[in-house]
Amino acid sequence: MNPTTKKFLQVQGQDLGQGSLPRRTLLRGALALTVLPAWTGPSAWAQGAAAAWPDKPVRFVLSQPAGSGPDNVARIIGERLAKGLGQPLVMDNKPGGQNVIGAQAAARSAADGYTFYFATTAALVTNSYLFKTLPYDPQKDFVPVAFVGKSPFAVLVRADSPVQSLQDLLARARSTPGKVSLGNEGPRTFSGMIARFLNARAKAEFNLTPYASVSVAVQDAIGGHVDAVVADIASTAQLVRQGRLRMLAVTTAKRVAGWDQVPAVAETYSGFDLSGWFALVAPAATPRPVIERMNQEFNAVTADKEVAAKILSAGPVAESGMSLDQVAAFLKDEHQRWSQITRELGVLPE
Repeated sequence: MNPTTKKFLQVQGQDLGQGSLPRRTLLRGALALTVLPAWTGPSAWAQGAAAAWPDKPVRFVLSQPAGSGPDNVARIIGERLAKGLGQPLVMDNKPGGQNVIGAQAAARSAADGYTFYFATTAALVTNSYLFKTLPYDPQKDFVPVAFVGKSPFAVLVRADSPVQSLQDLLARARSTPGKVSLGNEGPRTFSGMIARFLNARAKAEFNLTPYASVSVAVQDAIGGHVDAVVADIASTAQLVRQGRLRMLAVTTAKRVAGWDQVPAVAETYSGFDLSGWFALVAPAATPRPVIERMNQEFNAVTADKEVAAKILSAGPVAESGMSLDQVAAFLKDEHQRWSQITRELGVLPE
């Protein structure tokens, strides 16, 4: 019998009278005292688990297919991030449903620190203002982890198009209402919203032509089946470099690094700033120490000049260094901004 148990039995015998309690009761109490020191509380357990994290592969869920712009960026980051974490990064592509399929899968994943969602503007913000109901809540089902960077969009035409500038394209749309086609991924997608916003701001009359995917829209632009297209630079950069597409303007507030020769729409229409972005989030209730560690590791990777250059070559512009609070504040601001934009355009959720 250990000293703690022996002392307990002696005290119980003195205070209550030897034999006043059944032996089973005394032993149960002694066992409780023996076991109690091993119990350190849930917070200490969580800290211990976070300290051991990760001890198995970490999964990134994406709403886009392999080989897409977001997927390419995620893999660039994931390759270097795996070294810092000491575990492989597994890309889990769940495309379709305007980001809904991937977002729902990520939201329903275990909040154990082994699933993160490499999310887009649509998944975390604009879907909230375009759909009456979603099978996930962008603001409640996820916790911010890190900011990846901006994903600029552009207005493009095929390389041999007679249209030489954005002003030329707009002039043609005004002079022949409904005749100049502007391809996009549909009215309730990010590129579709940009097309509608450009139409409204420029008082043009484009034939806004929806497509099931950006790849189909871009191929139709190259083939001359649509006069111009709105698409993200990540999906079209290589085609521009190959001389198959020509970029007329970017939809960011300023010109994009690496594409300095291309004017911004804002140079013609002040305040025009519709840029996509990527952010890393995790299922709500993911342990805070794990999120803090991932934020630090992620920021270290995106701050690396070699990684930033690779991301830029894929289209997006890396922006590292955001703290967890800064990412949360950014997402809040984006919700307010898109709420205003959709009201200005008269877009109602369906």
